[in-house]
Amino acid sequence: MEEVDKILIHALKQVGTEVPEEVDSVRLFSSELVVEAVVSCLRVIDPGVGQGLPASLPPGMSARFRVGMSLAQACQDVGYKGELGYQTFLYSSEPEIRSLLMFLVEKLPRGSAESSDQSTGKSVLLHKGIAGAMRAELSVPWLPVTCRLPRDSPTQVPDVLHHFHTQDLSPAQSPAGTSLCKEEREYQREHLPPVTCQLSHHASVLSSLLERHTAESSAAHDWNHEWNSQGLLSRLTPQEYRQRKRCRLRLRLEEQLRSAAQTSSDSGSHSSSDLSDLLQTFRSSNTQTLTKGSHFTHTQKFTFTQEAVAPCPLPQTLPSEGNTQLQQQEELSSLQQQLQQMTSDLEQLSTDLKHKSVTTAQVLNDINKRERENETKRDQIQVKKKTMDLLPQAEENLHKIQALVETSAKRVLSLAAQWEKHRAPLIEENRRLKEICRVQDMESSGKLSEIRSLHDKITVCTEEAKKKEETYKQLVSELESLPQDVSRSAYTQRILEIVSNIKKQKEEIFKILSDTKELQKEINNLTGKLDRTFAVTDELIFKDAKKDESVRKSYKHLAALHENCNQLIQTIEDTGSILREIRDLEEQIESEHGNKTVANLERILEDYKAIRQENAALAAKVSV
Repeated sequence: MEEVDKILIHALKQVGTEVPEEVDSVRLFSSELVVEAVVSCLRVIDPGVGQGLPASLPPGMSARFRVGMSLAQACQDVGYKGELGYQTFLYSSEPEIRSLLMFLVEKLPRGSAESSDQSTGKSVLLHKGIAGAMRAELSVPWLPVTCRLPRDSPTQVPDVLHHFHTQDLSPAQSPAGTSLCKEEREYQREHLPPVTCQLSHHASVLSSLLERHTAESSAAHDWNHEWNSQGLLSRLTPQEYRQRKRCRLRLRLEEQLRSAAQTSSDSGSHSSSDLSDLLQTFRSSNTQTLTKGSHFTHTQKFTFTQEAVAPCPLPQTLPSEGNTQLQQQEELSSLQQQLQQMTSDLEQLSTDLKHKSVTTAQVLNDINKRERENETKRDQIQVKKKTMDLLPQAEENLHKIQALVETSAKRVLSLAAQWEKHRAPLIEENRRLKEICRVQDMESSGKLSEIRSLHDKITVCTEEAKKKEETYKQLVSELESLPQDVSRSAYTQRILEIVSNIKKQKEEIFKILSDTKELQKEINNLTGKLDRTFAVTDELIFKDAKKDESVRKSYKHLAALHENCNQLIQTIEDTGSILREIRDLEEQIESEHGNKTVANLERILEDYKAIRQENAALAAKVSV
């Protein structure tokens, strides 16, 4: 069993189970380790079943029972036929765990059991190299700078220690959700220096990249959170949502600036003209960014800008604080009135424009309809005019028309005859060419299918070759990483010794079975011989017993001897069966000792107490 346990532990380590080094047998597996090993195997065998299972036992007892039941159901789903329940994982016994792990290891897919949770190739080699280098550096103790010796220079160099200093970078990429124009792409391709050349100190490259990546990741996370929480509810596209957010931010800034300007004007530090200039500058910069719109929109914006930009007359003398506030209130009320008047005018104009656009569309539809009616009437008039021109000479024109019809009919017949002469060879040629095309199409389709099958075979062979090459590289790297002092011959010799021991055990088993068969045959022969001898003796003595009294007593003694011998044989057989039962009971006792029954009972009692405590706590919460 030791060899079997070593093979199982090796397979479990390959599928990602962290088995401690001191555990070299299934007997030493704890419940947590059993659960982790089973879940790791299930995730490799069937990812859909294993992904929903926890890799460790939870602290609560009820949750542990549920995890044990789910693991038992998952193992039965993948094909395990033995008896299985939550007690197998919580109160594990060595034979049950060994049989379960052997089943799961045999169910592991071939070719992927060794690399179940990772892909093969250069990435695996790179990860292993990084892990080896980090493991080597972590194994070396850290020393202060003043205590380092020259032999410590490969791993602990003072020059690698720098302050975390960051600088702004301009990477060659576009912001999220935007696209670069042609000039920006040309600038990034031809004039933008690399990231390593944008910094004054080369030591700050890593810290600057980390800082920029952190900022971009944080911004992306904030945007995703805002879009999922608020943007989706707005029923807008991301671009429209960003535009609306910019407009709201611009309006908020304008309000903040207006309130700040009003508070400052109340304190007498600024005048109302500064506020007007500042707001007008902000509006002008805002309107300059919007380049699209209709002619009516541009006209309204231009009018509003002209009225807003009109300078206010500055007083010649510095007014008092009260007069300033009154002037500001009057100016504010007048501006509000102007704004309301312009808003009402704009609404009236928009309604008039909509009404006129609807009226214009109706008029255009009427014009188009009347033009179509006029065209039909013109055609009718032309036909009637031609008919009226022909009426004065109706007989002559009728004869002319009949002559034209007859000549046209004759001409049609002659053309039909000529067409039939040319049509027959053309039809034959067409049929012949169609047959040739059909044959060529069949040949080309067959060749095309062969070419496609060859292409598929080539792609399959190429993929297999790549996989085999990657597997070969991985195996070569693993072979190089393995200790070189262990020879293959030692493992081969060990395997041969195990095989020879198994053969010897089989030979001994066969020898015991043959001896048992020989003994059974000998017992059967002796029993038959004894029965025959007793029958013959009984017959002879029974004949003489009728004549002689002493022979009759001998016959009675013979019958008693035969009965005692049968009882003795039966007693020997019962003794053998009892000894076999004793051996079976001793084996069961040993297996029960191996199942850790006493320890499991103690754990069951502890779990029972824990469950009672949890139930009491839940009952207290419910009562409260």
